Amino acid sequence: IHAPDIQSLVKPGESIKNLFRSGQPTWWLDCICPTDAEMKVLAKAFGIHPLTAEDIRMQETREKVELFRSYYFVCFHTFENDKESEEFLEPINVYIVVFREGVLTFHYGAYSHAANVRRRVRQLRDYVDVSADWLCYALIDDITDSFAPVIQSIEYEADAIEDQVFLTREMDFSHMLQKIGESRRKVMTLMRLLSGKADVIKMFAKRCQDEAQGIGPALTSNINLANLSAKAAASSAGQQQQHAQPRADIALYLGDIQDHVVTMFQNLLSYEKIISRSHSNYLAKLQVESFNSNNKATELLSKVSLIGTILVPLNLVTGLFGMNVRVPGQDGSNLAWFFVIVGFIILLVVFFSFSANWWLFRTDREQEEAAGDSGRRSMLSFGVGRRTT
Repeated sequence: IHAPDIQSLVKPGESIKNLFRSGQPTWWLDCICPTDAEMKVLAKAFGIHPLTAEDIRMQETREKVELFRSYYFVCFHTFENDKESEEFLEPINVYIVVFREGVLTFHYGAYSHAANVRRRVRQLRDYVDVSADWLCYALIDDITDSFAPVIQSIEYEADAIEDQVFLTREMDFSHMLQKIGESRRKVMTLMRLLSGKADVIKMFAKRCQDEAQGIGPALTSNINLANLSAKAAASSAGQQQQHAQPRADIALYLGDIQDHVVTMFQNLLSYEKIISRSHSNYLAKLQVESFNSNNKATELLSKVSLIGTILVPLNLVTGLFGMNVRVPGQDGSNLAWFFVIVGFIILLVVFFSFSANWWLFRTDREQEEAAGDSGRRSMLSFGVGRRTT
């Protein structure tokens, strides 16, 4: 039954009690974005504690399990799993109030878990006892399973990033960094959503085990014990504890959910390490490429400086003979002085070229010898190359 508000749940002339007395053993009321007025009505009708109602109205973000006299309260987180939505991976708080006869659920965002659980109920109602505790388990299990596809896609992204780190071209460095940052953001978001679930399920399972052993936490009761005997008071408290405790057989299902949560969290930790290592490797690759580019630019500038060093003396020679003063060979009638000057310039070019090549060769050899000495020293520091007698 679907309706926009509480009043529309029943037809005119019918009572709302008929919704919960239709012959079915378990009822389920799912409320999407309840208003304050609707919360007051539901809290009064079902006897919800003011602390629980306040947590739901204030949208409490801490995941927890709390036991009250007639119900237990579960706060669990899911997320927006529509990849096309702008709020993808944004957390959605789900509040579950479990009574012995039925379940109340509240959430302030659209999700598909309720429809998935209803479909699961239709498939398994002939094989399992669809109780209120089982509905709570099924909802938690569906929320936990919704993380699996996203985590699997992150695994593919992590492997792709690790393979592309050393194959990315220089023109794609901004796209690669954006991809790495987006993947790390997804991993951290999912880790934040999964971080508290293992403790909540562990606590939930402990409550089930306590119920199986016949013990439970001390609960506050408003019963006036002055007119009751000690035996009647103990019997009343035992009944209240029994009503507040989840069923013991749900502990087996909760153990399976806890294993899934722990496994997914560990997988996310490994993917985060892979992406972090890829990020460091890519930054190191960019640094090496930048260092190589600087070396190429320095080498080019050194060659340009060498050419300038060779040409400056030639300009001095030609400039001296081009001055408006008397120079040697000015009164000559042949080109002897011209060829002498040109030959001197050629001699200077050859001399400076051989000198530059000798200087560059000596510098490279000194660098190679220094690198070889440092390598030998590093090997000796680890005991490599030592002779034994």
